[in-house]
Amino acid sequence: MLLGKRAFGFSCGMVWGLIIMVGTWFILLRGSPGEMFSKLSTFYIGYSTSFVGGIIGFIYGFITGFIGGILIAFFYNLAHKKFNKTG
Repeated sequence: MLLGKRAFGFSCGMVWGLIIMVGTWFILLRGSPGEMFSKLSTFYIGYSTSFVGGIIGFIYGFITGFIGGILIAFFYNLAHKKFNKTG
């Protein structure tokens, strides 16, 4: 069974984007300083541990998750075709 690259990329992008957004908002609700999430601003320009930063993090997370998902599906399909030859 081959993976659909766009569908898998979309799924990975949604999951990664939601993890960043919900994680950021959870940190805000708890009043925690969020040292771990604040390090994302090194990679994601404009991200901060704020409400708007969570939305920006979702956008960046979706894009990077989408690209990562496409690459994973591509390499999975490549390996599947190579190692599961029928005939």
